[in-house]
Amino acid sequence: MTRPIQIVPSVLPADFARLGDEVAALEAAGVDLVQWDVMDGQFVPNLTFGPDVIAAARSHCSVPFEAHLMVLTPDAMAQQYVDAGCSRLIVHAETAPHLHRTLDNINGMGARAAVALNPATPASAIEHVLDLVDLVLVMTVNPGFGGQAYIATMERKIAEVRAMLDERGLSDSVDLEVDGGIGPATIEGAVRAGANVLIAGSALYKDPDGLEHAVSHLRSLAEGARA
Repeated sequence: MTRPIQIVPSVLPADFARLGDEVAALEAAGVDLVQWDVMDGQFVPNLTFGPDVIAAARSHCSVPFEAHLMVLTPDAMAQQYVDAGCSRLIVHAETAPHLHRTLDNINGMGARAAVALNPATPASAIEHVLDLVDLVLVMTVNPGFGGQAYIATMERKIAEVRAMLDERGLSDSVDLEVDGGIGPATIEGAVRAGANVLIAGSALYKDPDGLEHAVSHLRSLAEGARA
C-alpha cells in the first residue's frame, strides 16, 4: 500500500450557521480534504447539505471537497454537486442499480467517482467496478447519523477490499476510505486493516485541545499503525 494517509473531516458536527468559517478552520488545522455528508431523508433518515450550501462554502478554503451522496437518486443529483465544487462524488452501491453506468457518468462530468459500501453489503458488490473509481469507502457505521460507535467487525471487510485492490494492481491509484466512529481508539485498527483515508467528525470537534491537535494526533496514530 503506497497511498498516503489522509485525515478528512465530516462537517456534520460543525456550526451550520457559519460553514464558511468552519471549512477555513479545518484547512488551517491541516486536514487533507473536506467531506460533505449529503443526506436526502430517504436513503437515510436525515436531510443535510444541498449543492447551494456547498457552493457557498467553496471559496472559503482551498482543500478539495468530496460529496458522500447518501441519496436514493445519485444519477439525478450528481451534476449539481460537481457544479458546487466537489471534485469527488461517492455513491452507494446499494442505491445504483446500474452502478457501472453511474460511476462512468460521474467520471464524464470531470469529477472523480468513488463507491461506498454499507456494513451489510459484501465487498464483492464492487469487484467489477474498481477500474472506474479512485476511492472505495467502507462504512464502519450504518449511514445517516454522526457520533455512532465504530463497528469493529468491518475491519475484515476493509482487509477484503485492500486485498482486491492489491490483486488488481490498484493500490497505487485507488484510496481506501473508512467512515464512522473513527477516533483515537479506532483509527489504528482501521489502518492496520488497510485503510489510508480516515473520516472523522465527532473526534475532531470534541477534542478539548482543538482541531489542529485533533488532526495531528489522529495522523500520528495512523502513521504509527502503518509503520
